[in-house]
Formats: sequence, structure tokens, C-alpha cells
Amino acid sequence: MSPHRNGNLSVMPLQEFVLDGFEGGLQTQALLFALFLALYMVVVLGNLTMIVVITLDARLHSPMYFFLKNLSFLDLCYSSVIYPKALANFLSSSKVITFKGCATQFFFFSLLATSETLLLAVMAYDRFVAICSPLCYPISMCPSVCACLVLGSYCGGCLNSILQTSFTFSLPFCSSNHIDHFFCDVPPMIQVACAETTLNELVLFGLCGLIIVGTTFVVLTSYGYITLTILRMRSGGGRHKLLSTCGSHTTAVSLLYGTVFVMYAQPGAVESMEQGKVVSVFYTLVIPMLNPLIYSLRNKEVKDALWRLGQR
Repeated sequence: MSPHRNGNLSVMPLQEFVLDGFEGGLQTQALLFALFLALYMVVVLGNLTMIVVITLDARLHSPMYFFLKNLSFLDLCYSSVIYPKALANFLSSSKVITFKGCATQFFFFSLLATSETLLLAVMAYDRFVAICSPLCYPISMCPSVCACLVLGSYCGGCLNSILQTSFTFSLPFCSSNHIDHFFCDVPPMIQVACAETTLNELVLFGLCGLIIVGTTFVVLTSYGYITLTILRMRSGGGRHKLLSTCGSHTTAVSLLYGTVFVMYAQPGAVESMEQGKVVSVFYTLVIPMLNPLIYSLRNKEVKDALWRLGQR
């Protein structure tokens, strides 16, 4: 890797960064470690339970639960990309991460988080086909189609991740190697760069805006048609069942899309690091913890499957 030049200043590429994380003394760091560890263990246990239950229970081998299993997998993985290192840093005085480690962490985080955003749009489309075209559903959402939709979500996430990682880690970092965050993300990385970052901010805003607008359009269109179908139904029991089926998904979509928009898809988001840390904890730890609870507590089939698994 060759040195960058910034005017008359020769800038050697950094070999490592320091993740400053959250401020506070040893007692505060220990308290945060205990809190984050407890939340992360709930994330791991909850999402692993969903994956195991859906895999083992033949009654849940349908497109909706196939997508839900992938959602749990993504939640588990992208929390695991961040929090083992963050937890270690709470107990460490150095809080160092190598340049390659930082780039790798960001690449996989971006890939998995973007894939989840796209997958939630796919899940909305699945509910649209199931409710609005039930006779065509077995053909429209056959296993091969479901696999292609999930693969497309991962490919979209990979493409976004390659672009974001390439633009961000090609910047020269010379002003400081201290990142004001607890993991490697675009906004804090841009802050410590010693080059013009307008293009990077436009790429961040443009790609995230495109993903959010595109997926939100799919979700709103799907649920618009679903709402019309529900309103035409005469059976109150049927309406309640359909609303219950869709309620979990709309809750998950609202939580994730709202926090991602606040963090990435609005002008000025890069400057608000303290707000960004709190929002980041919410969508990288709290939402992955809530999703299994949202889908299990509001879904009779999942609760029945959990009971059958417990009986075994």
C-alpha cells in the first residue's frame, strides 16, 4: 500500500485504529460490558432458537418461515460481527483494531445489514402474494423462487458492501486513528479522514437512500394491496388473523427502516456521533433481540412449534 500525499504532507497508511466506544471510567465500562453481554446473549439464544425450531418442525416448512429463518440468521450474524470485539474492548485499555480487521468488520456488517433490509421487502412481497393471490401462491412462491429471492437479497447486500467498503477504506487517514464509535462504520470513518469526503458522503446518502426508498416502496405497495383485500373481507375472524399475520412483519420493518434512515439516509447524519452510537446500539443489538420475540409472541404457529420442541 503506497503512501498518500495531501499537499506537502506525506501520509503513510494507518496500520490500526482505536475504537473509542463509550466514554466513562472503569465502573462505567464494566456496567456497559455486563449490559451488552446480557443483550447479546439474548440475541444469540433467541435467533438460534428460531432457526432450530423452524428447521426441525415440518409444519413450519413454508415460504414465510423460510424467510423468517433467514432473517434470524442475518440478525445473529451481523450482531456477532460487532459485539464480540466491542465486548472485548470494554475490558481492554487499548481498544485497538487493525486496518484490515476494521475493513473486514465493516464489509460484513454492511453486507448483512443491507441484506436484511432487502429481505424484509421480500417478506412483504411474500405476504402480498399469500393474501392477494392465494391460489397462485404455491407456484409463485415455490422453493426455487424463494431461494432466488433470498439469494438476490444477499447479492444486493454484497454489492452495496463492496461499494461502501471501497469508497471508505480508499480514503487517507492522517488526522487521527481514533474512531469515535464502538465499531467500524462509515460516518465515524469519514470524520477521521484527511481528504475531501463530499463524494463519500454523497455515496453513503445515495446508496442508503436508494435502498430505503426502493424497499419502502415495495413494502408500502404490498401492504396497500393487502389492506384493500382485508377491507373487502366480510369475516371479522379472517380480518383479525390476517392482521395478526402481518403485524409482526410491519413492526420489524418500522423498527429497522426507521433507525437506518435516522443513521444513514438523512443529510447531517455524519456529524451527530453521540446520537449515532445510541441509534447503532438499537439497530445492531436491540432490534435483533426483539425480532424473535416479535415473531414468536405474536405468532400462534411459532408458539405451538416451541411447545412441541419443549415436549421433545
